[in-house]
Amino acid sequence: HLSVEKSRHLYVRLFPEPSRHSKEQPPIATFVLRVYNVAVNRRPWTSPVHDRLLRSSEDYVWAIETTFFGRFMIDVEFLDLKVAPVNGGEPSSIWPNEGSMQNQAIKGALACLSRMLDEGLHTDVTINTANGTVRGHRAILAERSPVFERMFMEEFKGKESSTIHIEDISVEACMALLSYLYGGIKYEDFREHRIALLRASEKFEIRDLKEACEESFLEDIDSKNVLERLQVAWLYELIRLKKGCLKYLFDFGKIYDVREDLSVFFQHVDRELMIEMFQEVLNLSRMA
Repeated sequence: HLSVEKSRHLYVRLFPEPSRHSKEQPPIATFVLRVYNVAVNRRPWTSPVHDRLLRSSEDYVWAIETTFFGRFMIDVEFLDLKVAPVNGGEPSSIWPNEGSMQNQAIKGALACLSRMLDEGLHTDVTINTANGTVRGHRAILAERSPVFERMFMEEFKGKESSTIHIEDISVEACMALLSYLYGGIKYEDFREHRIALLRASEKFEIRDLKEACEESFLEDIDSKNVLERLQVAWLYELIRLKKGCLKYLFDFGKIYDVREDLSVFFQHVDRELMIEMFQEVLNLSRMA
């Protein structure tokens, strides 16, 4: 069942139909929710991918701090739905999975790559950072970054080992970068080092990492970080993030929440960005 409560927030709940079956074998759902405002042409509000045991209407509640005008639609995409055997055991999907063998192979390969990185197995490149060193593998770095590929082809061709100096990144952020490139980064490490990872994605031309950082910044815009996010969006040419910040400030009226910070912000902001913000103010005044 899907229930919606609309007040200051929009509360979306997902829960199973009450029954003896759902009580004995509560479903474990992997899902994504998207909320579309029909009256406004904008990207939907999208939840993270959830993996939840659903017993009651209190097991999953998504609170969206926004104001909808007119009709809106809620889309639920189930990525998987599992139940555990009544007598115990590992939960299994209720849907046939033709790609299970391939998924298992990918999972095993990523686990091996993560172990090679974590334990420094068969490494052939050393990265000197601002506060330490990290060991890696040229083949993987070259495959994931055209900058690394050119570097190894031109500067280290024919050498058995290489040393790279990246002095504008900490050893912790560099390890997070390599963990992402090797496919084994943890979500909390990604969030902690988002700014450093975004800077590295620009420097080493890692497009998918740049897109992942932008998507992550879009997920948690609030009054405390919106001006900083706007500056980041301008600096790294993140169009969707810039639009999201401007929409948050002007369409949702949050510009009044940050008015005390605006004077400092305007002292350092790029002139073109300042003009664009004033244009948004003019657009709102015309609509009023």
